[in-house]
Amino acid sequence: MRIDFAQIPTPCYVCEEAALERNLTVLERVQREAGCRIIVALKGYALWATFPRLRRVLHGAAASSLHEARLGHEEMGGELHVCAPAYRDDEFDAILSYATHIVFNSFSQWARFRNRVRDAQRAVACGIRVNPRHSEAATPLYDPCAPSSRLGVTLPEFKESELDGISGLHVHALCENEADAFERMLAAFEAQFGKYLDRMAWVNFGGGQLITRQGYEIDRLVRLIRTFRARYGLDVILEPGEAVGWNVGPLVASVLDIVRNEREIAILDSSAATHMPDCLEMPYRPDITGADRAGVLPHTYRLAGCSCLAGDVIGDYSFPEPLRPGAKLAFENMIHYTMVKSTTFNGLNLPAIALWTTGNRLRILRRFGYEDYKGRLS
Repeated sequence: MRIDFAQIPTPCYVCEEAALERNLTVLERVQREAGCRIIVALKGYALWATFPRLRRVLHGAAASSLHEARLGHEEMGGELHVCAPAYRDDEFDAILSYATHIVFNSFSQWARFRNRVRDAQRAVACGIRVNPRHSEAATPLYDPCAPSSRLGVTLPEFKESELDGISGLHVHALCENEADAFERMLAAFEAQFGKYLDRMAWVNFGGGQLITRQGYEIDRLVRLIRTFRARYGLDVILEPGEAVGWNVGPLVASVLDIVRNEREIAILDSSAATHMPDCLEMPYRPDITGADRAGVLPHTYRLAGCSCLAGDVIGDYSFPEPLRPGAKLAFENMIHYTMVKSTTFNGLNLPAIALWTTGNRLRILRRFGYEDYKGRLS
């Protein structure tokens, strides 16, 4: 299926329904063959207009804040696992009203809130996040197990005497990793915390695995989960975000102007700073449909955003034909993480959100304007 970019208003995130269905088919296979449950991590994929499709396959959502918890409860349904570095007193009862599972990042947080869990009107399963101090993430900014990480309880700080009321462990140590990284993480987790698993009912292995990326060793993942379940008799939950939205659609932008300062620079109606912050954070260089690295094709440009941030630069790309104002560029794989991180810095408009349907039609879900910018200020 090919998107007709002539129909796309820019800037605009476009989710391709057919690509999303392909990812869900892969995740459904993993659940069926491994005997695990998969939920969507809202921090990575929160396009809630597509949640009716997700509900047919996935078991619920994972949230890290009160607003994510409410969104998961209202729009996704099913299980709702909440895991945050710390909880606020004035938000905790609301989280309790939405969650089916709450994971505590420390035993001090568990001690602070356990009586409120026990007094709640509905049963909520509680877990502790652990940190095996096993790093697989290539970028320190995204490594949950980096030295002195605030995320999860390390083995020296683990308090077996405080496990009364705890029914699960949560471990998240991956970022854009393959099945071999999961196998190494699993070995580290079992070596350190396996002795406590006979007191547990479930384990949540978090996200960070690119299960839907081409070449991912699905059979290896299935084998690892099945053998783990056979050893311990526990429920296993995975909570990918990126893998749900992997390669399901682009951010489409238009060229506003071409300027020259030692090189050709194309200024776009989109922005790395506001619409694709991973380009500056990781840094990350997205692919562009029909383009290549600088110097490979005849015409090379530096692509820059329209904010006033001096470093609002996406990267250098080459094209088969010269770029001119009005030309549309499709930055691939922009529906996961990128979309949820977009901001209105500098008063720039948020990109529209659209679906490219399986019937080859464009469906605009949302357009943004001045009130969205003004409404978050005062």
